[in-house]
Amino acid sequence: MTLAALGLGGNIGNPPAAMSQALDTFANHENCRLLAVSQLYSTPPWGKTDQADFFNCCATVETSLTAEELLDLCLDIERGMKRVRSERWGPRTIDIDVLTYGDKTIETERVEIPHPRMTERAFVLMPLADIAPQIMVNGRSVTDWLENADKTGIRMANKKREWWTLPFSNE
Repeated sequence: MTLAALGLGGNIGNPPAAMSQALDTFANHENCRLLAVSQLYSTPPWGKTDQADFFNCCATVETSLTAEELLDLCLDIERGMKRVRSERWGPRTIDIDVLTYGDKTIETERVEIPHPRMTERAFVLMPLADIAPQIMVNGRSVTDWLENADKTGIRMANKKREWWTLPFSNE
């Protein structure tokens, strides 16, 4: 079994409900064990800024899937939720990224791990620090990367740690 970190986000429809459904899929998948889910964050858009704010979270899973099989599972979940890839960094119902896969560095045509831009993105680092601050990425811990990341506009969207198991509210 390999420990993998996942980043989830979205800004169309009901992203917390979509992320909850995706997390439930990982929790019930025969080759994955959901270990932890971060707080839920509301974050300003990154890259393409003329769109609605996003909701973001991270999760850790133990999996017997290879990195590419885990990516395929993420893409299958996205397709099942009608994710349309029309523009880079554009609006989406759900996005699921494989951030880390054990302590491996993997570069193939299909997958790049650690995720190539995760250390630049506080909307990834903040939720990942909630559940796995010690994970090393390119020689530094998630906590170290987060210290220098721009956290402007990022706020906790739900104070209930188990937000993903409940109907969504802003409490």
